[in-house]
Amino acid sequence: MPAVGYEHLRQHLRLSAFAPQRPALVKPVLRIDANDTFIAVPAAMAPSNDDLLGHVLFALKHEGTDLQILAEALPHLDAAQLVAALRATASGKYLRIVGFLWEALLGRQLDDLPALVGATVPVFDPQQYVTVPGPRSPRWRVQFNGLGSLDWCATVRRTPTIEAGLAADVLARANAFAAGTERAMLDRALSSAYLGETRASFEIERETPAPDKARAFFELLRHAHAQPVLSEDYLVQLQATTVTNPFDHAAAFRHQQNWLSDGAAGVLGVSYLPPPPEQVPALMQALMAFANQQARAVEPLVMASVLSFGFVFIHPFMDGNGRLSRFLFHHALCQSGRLSDGLILPVSIAMARHEDDYQAALKSFSQPVRERWDVRMLDADTFDFRFDGSASLYRYWDATDCVAFGIRMAGAALSENLQQQVAFARRYDRVVKAINARFDIRNPVLSTLVRSALEHGRLSRRPRDQFAHAVPAGGFEAIEQAVMESSSDETDQPVA
Repeated sequence: MPAVGYEHLRQHLRLSAFAPQRPALVKPVLRIDANDTFIAVPAAMAPSNDDLLGHVLFALKHEGTDLQILAEALPHLDAAQLVAALRATASGKYLRIVGFLWEALLGRQLDDLPALVGATVPVFDPQQYVTVPGPRSPRWRVQFNGLGSLDWCATVRRTPTIEAGLAADVLARANAFAAGTERAMLDRALSSAYLGETRASFEIERETPAPDKARAFFELLRHAHAQPVLSEDYLVQLQATTVTNPFDHAAAFRHQQNWLSDGAAGVLGVSYLPPPPEQVPALMQALMAFANQQARAVEPLVMASVLSFGFVFIHPFMDGNGRLSRFLFHHALCQSGRLSDGLILPVSIAMARHEDDYQAALKSFSQPVRERWDVRMLDADTFDFRFDGSASLYRYWDATDCVAFGIRMAGAALSENLQQQVAFARRYDRVVKAINARFDIRNPVLSTLVRSALEHGRLSRRPRDQFAHAVPAGGFEAIEQAVMESSSDETDQPVA
């Protein structure tokens, strides 16, 4: 079926941009009708093949705003045709958006424009996308309200999943949980969360940190509420904190091409290629400006997800990007001012537990962009990388899947970790108190046995044999009985 709108532009102009989520296709229908996989368009409503402006306007009106495709397509648009269309319809809101983007993306100014009229219109429809208040163009009566700028911008579609996740208000629930938990108990849960988050962030990278690096990352998390402004110098300092090999410490953003491997041999093992090094400074400046300037204007879990995944997709360092990206998730939540001071949502623990979903979120961007690279193996250790796509592939990206995942992991971090840690600690205290009232068992031994019984529901042969000399007769059975009698309505599995 003939394509319309964005997909027509992509095919007709041979663009490197990713295919739209729902392509518009000519179908035997009487009106435009959208479903989950495509937009059906009557043949009578489809612009002619060579009417590029018609397809751009159709796309903006019926498909939303896809900056990645528009950035590649608009340079092909004839300036005289655009000015003529504006003269014919000076109030056309989609025409004004096209004119605004044409000038901004091409760095040129259209001449002989008519006096443009009409209310200021947003580039992104707030009903379709998560947006922020952004700068207005008096010349075009257009507001750029995207998550970023025209140097780097993420798109988050208001899908039912996103809307439900935001409505759940995980941060409000976390704050209420913290406020309703006695301080000593909360501190114990947070200590476990900080420790577990540190371990999980390294484990995701299949790395065991040296004790000093683990302690440094632990302290880094504890001071995420310090509100530092993101800068290259600050991120370089953080990178040294998270990377165990001193030879991999960075002095600045990378000047080399790096790549990720999935373990397969040769070219097939190259699973992701971040932007060429010459693109990194501008991308990182735009990303950091967005995080610093819009820290409290964007819904916190959206900002945290966009910042975290946006950072790891740019991959500004040769090593340590994954751990830093997960720290930046915490950084964004803390800078939002919406999370109680000292509170943490241990998302790395949740990500490690849901690693397949984490990889799927990463692949929503990494997989299609990998197809725009020509990779050739020169020898066993050397590759030749050639990027065949447009720079707009890395500048404009759809973060919807990544944000949905980030919101879900924040919820899991609260319910599967913090709340369970507190429930576990309460049961632990009750069992220890009950046993201490009947037996004289040394604290380290009793602690080990109680934790084991709570985690597994009973004491196996191994701890019984190991501590037979230290536990009085009947002690093992009493511990198991006390565990059974402890509150059964609280989740008893710690997560660390």
